[in-house]
Amino acid sequence: MDCAGCAAKVEAALGRLPGVSAVSVNLMAERLTLRLAPGGTEAAAIPRSLAGLGYTARPLAPAGQPAGAPPPQEHDGCRGHGHPAQDHAHGHAGHGHAHAGAGAFGHSHADHEDPADAARPWYATAKARLVWLLGALVLGAHALSLAVAESWAYPLFLAATALAVIPFGRRAFALARAGSPFSIETLMVTAAIGAALIGAAEEAAMVVLLFAVGELLENVAAGRARAGIKALAGLMPRTALRLRADGTAEPVPSAALAVGDLVLIRPGERVPCDGLVEEGRSALDESPVTGESVPVPRGPGEAVLAGSINADGALRVRVSRAAADNTIARIIRMVEEATASRAPTQRFIERFSAWWTPGAMAVSLLVILLPPFLLGWSWWESVYRGLAVLLIACPCALVISVPAAMASGLSAGARRGLLIKGGAALEVIGGARTVAFDKTGTLTEGRPRVTDILPAAGLPEAELLALAAGAEQGSSHPLARAVVAEAAARGIALPVASGQGAIPGRAVRATIGGRAISVGSPRHAAEAEALPGPLAEAVARFEAEGKTAVVVLADGTPAGVLALRDEPRADAAAGVAALSRLGVRAVMLTGDNARTAAAIAGPLGLTAKAGLLPDDKLREIAALRAAGPVVMVGDGINDAPALAAASAGVAMGAARMWRWRRPTPPSSRTGPRAWPSSSACRAPPWRT
Repeated sequence: MDCAGCAAKVEAALGRLPGVSAVSVNLMAERLTLRLAPGGTEAAAIPRSLAGLGYTARPLAPAGQPAGAPPPQEHDGCRGHGHPAQDHAHGHAGHGHAHAGAGAFGHSHADHEDPADAARPWYATAKARLVWLLGALVLGAHALSLAVAESWAYPLFLAATALAVIPFGRRAFALARAGSPFSIETLMVTAAIGAALIGAAEEAAMVVLLFAVGELLENVAAGRARAGIKALAGLMPRTALRLRADGTAEPVPSAALAVGDLVLIRPGERVPCDGLVEEGRSALDESPVTGESVPVPRGPGEAVLAGSINADGALRVRVSRAAADNTIARIIRMVEEATASRAPTQRFIERFSAWWTPGAMAVSLLVILLPPFLLGWSWWESVYRGLAVLLIACPCALVISVPAAMASGLSAGARRGLLIKGGAALEVIGGARTVAFDKTGTLTEGRPRVTDILPAAGLPEAELLALAAGAEQGSSHPLARAVVAEAAARGIALPVASGQGAIPGRAVRATIGGRAISVGSPRHAAEAEALPGPLAEAVARFEAEGKTAVVVLADGTPAGVLALRDEPRADAAAGVAALSRLGVRAVMLTGDNARTAAAIAGPLGLTAKAGLLPDDKLREIAALRAAGPVVMVGDGINDAPALAAASAGVAMGAARMWRWRRPTPPSSRTGPRAWPSSSACRAPPWRT
């Protein structure tokens, strides 16, 4: 399926079956849900009814299987192929569930299906091949008409018309049998056949060509949208290390983890489950899930979230949620549910389209029948003009004119590095009254930087930074990288360090010049009774400003404090101010703590709502939408449900433009991160 019309046709056809109610089709998830009353239609009849429309179906995955995990015989619906229809929709508790597979022709009609399309790019699919063939026939006929008599070229136009009318006609017939006689296909086929009969095969061939092009574009757009949803499942590791009773570890699929299993998570690995730490301490990078910009320490009894990244220590975690209900699985479900909800404009168009085709055909019939009696037209002229009404009413005109009208806006955005997914997004953004921003990586740079250096009395700033960077060198922790980067920016040479180690979640330590150096949290320093009053006050001040304080100890005595924070982007304030001048309200939704959120939002002139998990952001977006269209701007997996639920979602890749110098090898390129590998677009070499 590749458009709202596909979903509406399925709902209408199945809604007419006895005992069938509450039919709902999720276009992006390719999921059909309905309710079967006892004594009505048998469950096995559902796939047969779908096969009559040209769609194939299979049951959804069992309830124990995680969302996003491929069930048996999973197919890539966005590539547009399906498996043979099978009589295996299943019913339970009065519900029937089936999965409608996408077909090679986008509308998934059996007469166009080609399973081999699953491994092909869009331009090599069966739908694309029909477009190329029709285009070649039309262009060839036009070129021939320029060189020879038009009567010699006319058969080519007729051939193009016949080639396309046959599959579209079969589709229109199937829809008519299913209870939708006035479909777009019916209107197009009637207009094309009528045009050919009255000697206007050129117009007929162009109509069917434009219709096929429109379907191809719909199929490509729907496929890319589905691919974005399916990519969320890639955040979960495929395997996990489950600990046996004897303490040995065995690799198992992450989907096979059950509540109560004990899992070993080594440094650098993604967490494969929601659970509670039973043994070990470490810092976890939870930014993909919560948006927290700085890794948070986790120890025994504390919860960990699936999809987060273990930074430095080994953890033994007891699984608390089944794979089908972990954090990533819930995010995937929320995205699918958000895409299933219809906007008011979409609902209006669906109601309007139900009347458009019969109305256009009725007007055409009146133009044919009335003028010969009322205006004295000949029957030939009346029939010609009546069919012209059908040609004008054919939606292919909209297929071409609407994208053309939006082209200038889309191209203007592209020249400025904005990749806008269609004219609908432009329309929604233009009417938005509220813009909601994520914090980390959107309003901020997405990485902490050293903001303050406060050495103890008698110690130079450079020496304090050198000691801290020397102990932190080699660590992959974001705070450690920030300290080392600050030293490099100031031209400070790193001292030789030995005996480097870590106290997970608390501090790193090393020996530098015969002195024992540790760099850690204020809590660690306080436990060592090495945080005097002035430094403790400075730590409290830094934390009140939303900064992360790091205490440096030398031989157990305080050497100073470093403060770090994920700072706002240089152009964030200007962007928020520009929105304000347009009368658009800007708010910030973040999973970070309230102090950090207030420290970032205050100078930017934003209203901040902090401590939000993905489902909390979803509720906030729903509340904002009650007052009007909302645009959500974010860059992380934790923003995915809110991006999908907003009137329009803006996914940030980076926010800086780089002047062209010369091509730089990717291995040596620095600066903001490039578009992720899953993106359908690539930034040019001067842009990241």
